[in-house]
Amino acid sequence: MVAAMAWLIVGLVLFLGIHTLSTAPSARAALIGRLGEGPYKGLYSLVALAGLVLIVLGFGAYRSAGYVQVWTPPFPIFHPIALALLWLAFVALVAAYAPASRIKHLLRHPMLVGVKAWALAHLLVNGDLGSMLLFGGLLIWAVYDRISLKRRGDGGAPAVDWSKNDLLVVVIATLAYAAMFWLHDTLIGVTAA
Repeated sequence: MVAAMAWLIVGLVLFLGIHTLSTAPSARAALIGRLGEGPYKGLYSLVALAGLVLIVLGFGAYRSAGYVQVWTPPFPIFHPIALALLWLAFVALVAAYAPASRIKHLLRHPMLVGVKAWALAHLLVNGDLGSMLLFGGLLIWAVYDRISLKRRGDGGAPAVDWSKNDLLVVVIATLAYAAMFWLHDTLIGVTAA
């Protein structure tokens, strides 16, 4: 259990640490100046991948060793809220990679909205220590990153009118959301419903 938690924590530190580097433009620029852009991107990718692998291995080992329950969420109350937040997370994640859309503009930074909604949904229905570290860490990082973007004057996606791209975002997100119910148990080992 201790080793699993250590892997999870080290993974979070690596993954979120390297992603936090983008909130410090001067440090990032200095590192690119020292290494060059290609090697910087390679190092960034390797550290992020190593962190992600450690998170997956650590959280999987933690779950296999048994949960450390911190609190018991009121399932009937939070479950529908969590399901709605997960649908929003899918809409935001699809909007982040879709061509220009009104949804992308309204969310400003849809990837961060998606991470926040996904993490909060999981925190509402999981009261164990590992989930609190994983989803809480991702939620804190996403909130910090959004505040950092706002302070740097990054206004997000440009304004556009409603278009077929918005309909496409909602349809793809809803299909992915439905697939999540079908695949969650197979991929994660826990039912989503």
